[in-house]
Parts: sequence; C-alpha cells; structure tokens
Amino acid sequence: MAGHFARDLTIRQLRALSAVQAAGSITAAANRLNLTQPAVTLQLRNLQALAGMPLIQRTGDGIVLTDAGAHVLALVERIEAALLDCEQSLDLIAGRSGGRVSMGAVSTAKYFVPYAIAAFSRRFPKIEVMLRIGNREEIRDALRGYDLDIAIMGQPPADVDVEMRPLGRHPHFIVAAADHRLARRRHVAPIELADETFITRERGSGTRMLMEQFFLKAELTPKIGMEMDSNETIKQAVMAGLGVAFISQHTVFHELEDGRLVVLKVKGLPVIRQWHAIRRADKILLPPAQAVMDFLGKDGWRYLPNTR
Repeated sequence: MAGHFARDLTIRQLRALSAVQAAGSITAAANRLNLTQPAVTLQLRNLQALAGMPLIQRTGDGIVLTDAGAHVLALVERIEAALLDCEQSLDLIAGRSGGRVSMGAVSTAKYFVPYAIAAFSRRFPKIEVMLRIGNREEIRDALRGYDLDIAIMGQPPADVDVEMRPLGRHPHFIVAAADHRLARRRHVAPIELADETFITRERGSGTRMLMEQFFLKAELTPKIGMEMDSNETIKQAVMAGLGVAFISQHTVFHELEDGRLVVLKVKGLPVIRQWHAIRRADKILLPPAQAVMDFLGKDGWRYLPNTR
C-alpha cells in the first residue's frame, strides 16, 4: 500500500494526524476538527495503511508520534504553508486582498473624494486606489477608454453606456466677498446681477455649463471678468473683491464656515445636481474596483462636505 502514498493521500488524513499530535488524544482531536471520534480514527487508520507502518503510538501520557509519524507531520506543515501561500496568491489575483483601482474625478470632486478614498483604504488597506483629477472633458475622455475603473462626476458621456451609483446632492450657487453690496440681502433678483463681474471656470466645465443654463433661463448674459481652470483661484479672486462666482457649494465649504465668502440669496438658486460614481457598463471590474464601487454607492454620501 505504501506505493500508493503520494497518489491516495488526502488533506483530511494529514490534518487528523496533526490534530492528534497537537491535542494528545483522539477525543480532543475530534473536537478540534469538528468531527466524530470514529471519523478521526478512520482517517488515521487509512493514513497509516498508506504509510505502511505505525505513525502514532499510545503511551501513559497520551498519543505520541512515531519516527515515521514525525516525518509525515513535517510534510503536513509544509503542505499547510503551501496551501496558505496559494490561497493568498489567489486572493491577490482575484483582488480580494490587494490590487490596484484606477479612479478619476472632476476637479470639483477633489474636495470630498480623498476623504472617501481614505475611509475605503482603512477598511481595505491592501487595495491601492490611484486617483486622477481632471476637468470634465478629461475625465469623460478617460471614461471612454478602459484604463479608468471608476469616475466621479455629475453626468457621464452621452456616447458611452455606463452604470451609475448616486452619491448625493451637489448644490451650486453664487458667492461673493463678505463685504459685497448684496451680501446681507434676503432676496436677490437675477437681474440685479447684470452689472456684476463673474469669475468663471473654463468653457466646457460642468460648473460653467450650469451657470450658462441658469442665466439663459433668467434671460441674462453675465459679464465675464476672468476665466480660470481652478476653483481655488476663483475663490481667491472673489475674496479679493474682483467679482462674484457661480460655484459648487462643495468647493467653498470652509470659506463659508469662517465667513470669508457669503452666498448671495439669488432667486432660482441653488441649482441642485447629483454626484455619481460611474463606470463603463461593458468594462469588467475586478473585485477591488467592485469593492470601491460598492463602498461609494453605500457610503460615499457621508464624505460630501456638507455632511461631514
């Protein structure tokens, strides 16, 4: 029978031997393995038959291994280590315990997305999340390809079939310096903004398009003073008194809190949009990216500036 050892050996038999050696008795080994005593005895009998010699012996101190048993036990330890290595490798390949996720976010989302990623990383420390910030067109172009797993933005490209998870409300309004002439007014009509100079984002940005839609509806043409591709620069310009800005609430959260900017109470504002986590519908997400998508869909709203 010994010639069949390598061919017919089973993991259950080896684990029975290991448990008996560690526990010192059949009864204790059975409890450890959640098996019946007869089941453990059968595994040991079959293992000894394959080995062709006794592997255990009873003594006054309980069951101990023979020299042959000790050799087999060393095999058990190597096999268990190899199985664990294999399991960890499979987890890594499948992305359950590691891997990389490629995310893109429009620039306005940079005020909350890093907080969401940080919270995800605390929960899944072995998954590396790569974040790319860009304007609306840059992120849409990236989403059209297959390198980007997930995009955080308002609306997806019209020419791509996507899956979207809503993250929360995204209000937009007009802000001004704290000493602006309309700062304390409880009601401001859009027409009263006709002579204001607007500091705006570049053409094609989501914020700029929303502003243009708002003024088109109000039948006004805003006076554009400066175009900037950075919300931070726009905020500085408004605080310096160079003009007012139609802007995302999430970009001015702290400035409003500490009184450096104020919201003008303009009729028809705020304009409310939605943040979404978006992926191409035909892109297969590996488990790490799916974990990010699920996390954002369930908990992403918690990291929006007005809810933190």
